[in-house]
Formats: sequence, structure tokens, C-alpha cells
Amino acid sequence: MLSEREKMLAGELYDKLDPELVRARDRARDLCQDLNAMRFSQQEERQRILQELLGAGGEDVWIQSPFFCDYGFNILLGKKCFFNFNCVVLDVCQVKIGDYTLFGPGVQIYTATHPLNAKLRRQQEFGKSVEIGSDVWVGGAAVICPGVTIGSGCVIGAGSVVTHDIPARVLAAGNPCRIIRELTDM
Repeated sequence: MLSEREKMLAGELYDKLDPELVRARDRARDLCQDLNAMRFSQQEERQRILQELLGAGGEDVWIQSPFFCDYGFNILLGKKCFFNFNCVVLDVCQVKIGDYTLFGPGVQIYTATHPLNAKLRRQQEFGKSVEIGSDVWVGGAAVICPGVTIGSGCVIGAGSVVTHDIPARVLAAGNPCRIIRELTDM
């Protein structure tokens, strides 16, 4: 029988109040609070916390505080990723982000979602992984919804709500986010 954590990572319904998951969320929130309370000049300590928090990529990521996440260990970053102020990553499932990807202020990435049935929603939730390619720029206040893949070389306009996959090398924006044009000057 699968543990609640294994169910969560597999995208199945799970009990979010499972003691192991509560401890893991508390750990991540404590690390985020420590990170968010540090002075910008404390770079070595900030990098140490990020390496402890994130599943991969903490050694050369640039995260402006405040930053918030559910677990941290499900966030897998490529080289030189940048998160501007006030980003949120709800990482109940894997969030994989490629090299040199930039997030504007207030970007939110959601893998957590909930059943449509209200009775079931009271006790369980589930998630869908998010994957964002390399060299992507996500404008401020954009929301990336559960299960979305964004191809490499994309630009996602500020304030967009990305509800479906976006192919590589396009400019996309809006609510819901739509392709505006191809990006050919790469």
C-alpha cells in the first residue's frame, strides 16, 4: 500500500493532513521563513538554505525574498534560474524548471489541485506536475496552473493565467494564456 507521500507524488488523491506531509510542509515553511528573514548580504547562508530546501538547483539559483513553497524537495531547477520578489511554488508534485529561466515578481506556480466533489475535497487533494523549459521568461503576476508544460525559449506575458501547454519559442499572454506569435530571433 502506498504512503500518502507516495500517492501525492504520483498525482493520486492523498490526505494532506498525513503527519509525514505536515512535518515536511512545516520544514519547508521554516526554511522559507529563515530565507525571507535574512539580509541580502548573507549570500552564503541564503545559498545553504536553498540547497537544503530545493530538490535540485540551490547552488546557483537567485531568489529574491519573500519566497514561499509547500515542500521544496519537489522543485528541480536548472542552472542560473531567477525568481523575483514574492513568488509562490505549490509543489505537491514535481516542478521542473530548465536553465536560465526567469520569473517576474509575484509569479505563482501551482501543482496542487482539488476534487470537484465537495465532500471528497474536505479530506483529500491531488496534484499535477509542472514543467518549464530553459530560457523562459515568465512576466510578473503570472499564474502557472497544475499539469502545464511550457516549452523552452517562451515568453509568458505579465498577468497571464497559463491553463494549458505552451509550445517552445512563442510569446503567449492573457487569461487564459494564448499564443500571440512565434519567436524566431533566437
